[in-house]
Amino acid sequence: MAILLRRLVACSLLLMGCTSFQTEDTAASGAPAVEPGKVLIVYLSRTSNTKAVAGIIQRTVGGKVVALELEKPYPANYQATVQQVSDENEKGYLPPLRTSVENIRQYDVIFVGFPTWGMQLPPPLKSFLKQYDLSGKTIVPFSTHAGYGVGSGFETVKAMAPRSTVLEGFSTKGGVERDGVLFVMAGNKEKQVQNEVQAWLKRIKLLSSK
Repeated sequence: MAILLRRLVACSLLLMGCTSFQTEDTAASGAPAVEPGKVLIVYLSRTSNTKAVAGIIQRTVGGKVVALELEKPYPANYQATVQQVSDENEKGYLPPLRTSVENIRQYDVIFVGFPTWGMQLPPPLKSFLKQYDLSGKTIVPFSTHAGYGVGSGFETVKAMAPRSTVLEGFSTKGGVERDGVLFVMAGNKEKQVQNEVQAWLKRIKLLSSK
């Protein structure tokens, strides 16, 4: 009888411990501080790293995800794309977008994601910011880079959206295409970025800390 009682107590303590762990784990992720239907996540991605970050954001706060595509895609060859982007930046050329966002007025918070190219905001993102009236919106930039940081990308977003509230951006190292390192957002790297994204969203008040 005494042995049975001790086993029952041990089981009860184990269940309480599991329940406590699950509650803390759930609380750690927080809850979205904005209505998911009011969130738009727009991104440009070449090697799918920025796409993966967009997915992490969507799974955390909800919202609609839209990939930016060009009427005339960039070359598959990396060096050819580097040269074309450099020429576009030098000339101020804004490549036409094939992607169209319907009813953009319905969104209050717009995430804009991009890979950092030449330490600048990629031309397709400039096309997006130029094409749509984002007055009164909250814009949240995020980027991936090859190890040199975001460059002037976030500042360009602010400059091109003067009538919007632009929040602190998020940036993380992705692939290094010139070295043949492409998609890296898997395994431990993905878990690391998930934690970093959650901390960032809490810091900018788009995810509750409770």
